[in-house]
Formats: sequence, C-alpha cells, structure tokens
Amino acid sequence: MSGFKRDRQGNAKRFDGPKPAPKAPVVRNAYTPMFEHLRDELDAHHDRRDRIGKASRDITALSKKIIFSLQRVRKIDQELPQDIQTEIDTRLAEISKLLAAIAPEIQGINRHRYARSLMCLEELIEALTFAHYVRTQTLITHEQLSPVVEELSRKGAAPPEDEVMADAGADKPAAAQAAEVPVVSLTDDDYLYGVFDLTGEMMRFATTTSALTGKMASGDDNGEGSQRTIVEDMHDLGSFFEMLPLRSGNRIQWEKKLEVMRQSVQKVEKLGYDRMIRGSERPEGWMPDLTSTDQPGSPE
Repeated sequence: MSGFKRDRQGNAKRFDGPKPAPKAPVVRNAYTPMFEHLRDELDAHHDRRDRIGKASRDITALSKKIIFSLQRVRKIDQELPQDIQTEIDTRLAEISKLLAAIAPEIQGINRHRYARSLMCLEELIEALTFAHYVRTQTLITHEQLSPVVEELSRKGAAPPEDEVMADAGADKPAAAQAAEVPVVSLTDDDYLYGVFDLTGEMMRFATTTSALTGKMASGDDNGEGSQRTIVEDMHDLGSFFEMLPLRSGNRIQWEKKLEVMRQSVQKVEKLGYDRMIRGSERPEGWMPDLTSTDQPGSPE
C-alpha cells in the first residue's frame, strides 16, 4: 500500500510497498529451442483446430438450411422452383467462402488430423446429394461430387473482379493460378456417411409428400407404363449399403449409421405398402404412426 512514512528523525518519506522479488533468470540450455518450437507448434495446432471447428459449425448450419428448403419441394425428377433454387445458391455462396477459409489449414496430413472437426462435410454431402436426388431421382457418385466441393472452395477463394482485371497482364496463366489454390477434398468416409444421412431426409420427404399429395413421390414415366417411386429408391439404397463390407476405421459409428438407415427404409416401406393397399380408405392429409412397431392399418 503506497503512502508516506517517517524515518527516525521524523522526516516524511514515500513508501510504495515492499519491493517485488527479482525475477529468476531464465535458464537456457541446448534443449530450450526444441521445447520452444514444440510449444509454438501446439499453440498453432489449437488455434487451427478452433478456426476449423468454428467454420465447421457454420457450414453445418447452412447445409441444414439447404435441406430445410428442399423439404418444401413436393415433386422429384424435375427442376427446383426458382425461389428454392435462389435460397440454395445463396447458402452455397456462403459455404464456398467458409470452405476457402479452411482449405489451406487442411492440406496434406492435416486433412486426416482434423477429420473429427470436419463433420460438416457429411452434412454438406447430405444436402448436395439430396438436392441432386430431388432434381434427377438419382444418386450422385463420389467421383461426381468431389469436383463439386473442390469447385466450391475455389470460388470462395477467387479474388474480386477488379483484382482479376488488374492482374490480367500477368505472365502466369489463369489456369496455373487456379491450380495453386488449396481446395477441400472429400474422403470415402465423408461421402458414405453423408449418403447414410441422406436416407433419413428421403424418409421425411416421402412422409411429407405422401400426406400432402395422397401418393408416393415418383419420377416421370419410365416408358413401361409405370413410375419409379421413392420406395424403390430406398430399397436399392438400403441394399447397396447392406452389401458393403464393414468399415474398419470406425466400426461403432458405421453400425449406428447402418441401423438408422434400416429404420428409415422400413418406415418408407410401411408407408408405401399402406398407401398401395388401403390408400383409398385414408382421408386427405392422413399420416401413419411411424413410431409404432406394428404395421400401419393392421387390425388390433
């Protein structure tokens, strides 16, 4: 506590409290630079993981909004309504910037090092595959989808038009500059887990459209006088997953996803069979209790 005190002769003197103890000298030896380097690497790792995690949460939220927009569609195998397509394009533009921001952080070994922080890619794949299915009634493949995600990350990193015009006279070709831009790549696990989640959205889509239109969602006539319904698509998708070998990387997660997929397929089967057998007896807007283990409409 600062103030004034008096010496033995009565003269006032300023007192600012006890003097701080002198700092201990920093001991340095031949190993100090190595530990300082490790400290800096750990700090950079934690900062990078925080940045990736924040972007991942934002991408997940935007992907869910795309899915919510697609759930408002009532027909498949045709172009999306203009208002919904505009919403999706706006969300994808935001996702593009977020992907470009984290792309330099997840190159090389970091792509697998921060895999747990990149769960947003599963949600993004779910949204993109769902949009493709609604438009074409087909499943987009990994080979088709990977360039789409890479192009999204390139667009987000593209410089403004004024900068492009300023660099128009540069010696380096534009193609070479684009090739140097870091991109976000998809792994097989990203794609498979995203398609697993797609089955849940297809189940919700089938339930909603059936209740509102009185029939199962289907595409155009296949030329044989019949239409392929979403029930058949769910059958095929479920069969393909059942034939795949068990993933050795994360056995528990794979089994959980597989069980949820089976439940989604069973719910759409029950819904489709009930519409086929007793559809004329149901009032408009009727929806089955899909939480029950009993067959909808079965006698008690």
